[in-house]
Amino acid sequence: MNLTKKVLLSALLLITNLAFSQYTEVINSNRPGVSRSAFSVGTNVAQLEVGPYIIKEERTPVLAYEVSGFGVDFAARYGLLFEELEINLEGTYQNDTQTFFTSAGLNSEDKRSNFKNFTIGAKYLVYDPYKNSEEKDKPNLYSYHANRSFKWSSLIPAVAIYAGANFDSKNNPYTAPGIEGFSPKIMVATQNNFSGGWVLVLNLIKDRIGTDYSDFQYIITLTHSFDPQWVIFGETQGIQSDFYADNLFRFGGAYLWTKDFQLDTAVTFNSKDTPSVFSVNFGMSYRFDFHVDKEIDNGNTKKDADNRKPKKKNRKKKTDDFDDDGSL
Repeated sequence: MNLTKKVLLSALLLITNLAFSQYTEVINSNRPGVSRSAFSVGTNVAQLEVGPYIIKEERTPVLAYEVSGFGVDFAARYGLLFEELEINLEGTYQNDTQTFFTSAGLNSEDKRSNFKNFTIGAKYLVYDPYKNSEEKDKPNLYSYHANRSFKWSSLIPAVAIYAGANFDSKNNPYTAPGIEGFSPKIMVATQNNFSGGWVLVLNLIKDRIGTDYSDFQYIITLTHSFDPQWVIFGETQGIQSDFYADNLFRFGGAYLWTKDFQLDTAVTFNSKDTPSVFSVNFGMSYRFDFHVDKEIDNGNTKKDADNRKPKKKNRKKKTDDFDDDGSL
């Protein structure tokens, strides 16, 4: 293994353990899935995550139609003030053509384009079980089996809370009738980091609160890093509202190009025909890293060291201290 891979592997382990802070030596992206990590990007870190995609939808029963087009989902994240705090802006823009089919063969087309969602919010880590984990997980020097056994403490997840505001334009073809303006969005995000490079993320979301078509969503994502630069994932997303309900499945992977740049791809599909959904995306994440570790005052500064040095006694005596013959 060359030096570069050793460095990347060490950095990847830092992401997995997350022992002392949110900041990690390599980029910590929410992509390629749509779930949100419990951890922030770290203070003074700005991050962009973008994913162009193509979409295909077909509805075959009554009111048959077809949707074909493209879009892009995006996110801008910034670690502000505290390691636990992140502010972010997220959205999805889509451009497509919806074709309605009739038994008489008089098909009609509707060209559409708008933001499917546009949200600004903040996320805060309220509980971090991995903080000071090195002290908790010290090896048992007297038992080999104890060190190899499953640690029940790994079942305790990190927990973050999120609050944000949606903005929906008037007459948006992708939202329910009457939905416009601002509406609240809240989320609870949990994350378990298991040994062997496995990470489990759970999101519980209540969206467009207070509107006639508020929806509830859950997202479960399981990722596995089997190489210093490669990760694969599987994800399920459930959506329930009076306007739209679905169960979506995603699979894909990501490649760590550099410590600040990640590429990814994923496919999305469902198991129904009202409508059926199939989407392919290719994305990237880039980090602008301005993070500076806080200095810890452990008494080792030069000033502290100077203050700890014993003061030297002045050995030179004044001439008045001696008698005329030179004796004391």
